[in-house]
Amino acid sequence: MHGLHLTAELYGCRCARRLLDDAGALRELCLAVCSPPGLTPLAEVFHQFGRNGEAAGATGAVVLAESHLAVHTWPESAAVTLDLYVCNFSQDNSSAARQACRQLIAAFAPNRVVQRELERGIPTGTAPAETPNPDASSD
Repeated sequence: MHGLHLTAELYGCRCARRLLDDAGALRELCLAVCSPPGLTPLAEVFHQFGRNGEAAGATGAVVLAESHLAVHTWPESAAVTLDLYVCNFSQDNSSAARQACRQLIAAFAPNRVVQRELERGIPTGTAPAETPNPDASSD
C-alpha cells in the first residue's frame, strides 16, 4: 500500500475561463496529463455545476490503474483543488504523479500554490511502528 499522495490548492488562476467553468474542458485536461508520464486512466466521472445554463464550476475524478486524480474548480474565486494519489506497489509511480501534477498546475496558471506531499503506507522492508491503543485495557 506504499504510495505518494499529492494535493494542491491553486489561487488566482489565470487560465482560460473554460477550464474553471466547463466539465468537458476539465475532463480533457485531466486525461491529457495522465497518459504521457505513464499513468493509466481506467474510468472517469465529471460533473458540471450551474443553474439555468450558466456554468458554475466543475468537479471530476479519474480512476487510475495506479489510484486516482480528483480536481475541483471554483470559478467565482479563480481557485482549484487537486488530489493525486498513486500506489507504488509494483513500481515507483512518484515521478509520473509529480509530472502530471506540475502539468495541471501549469495549465491553471495560478498566482499562488499551496502543495503538499504525503508518503502513504509502509515501504517494503520496514516494520510498522506500533501505536498503543488507548482503549485497550492494561490488565
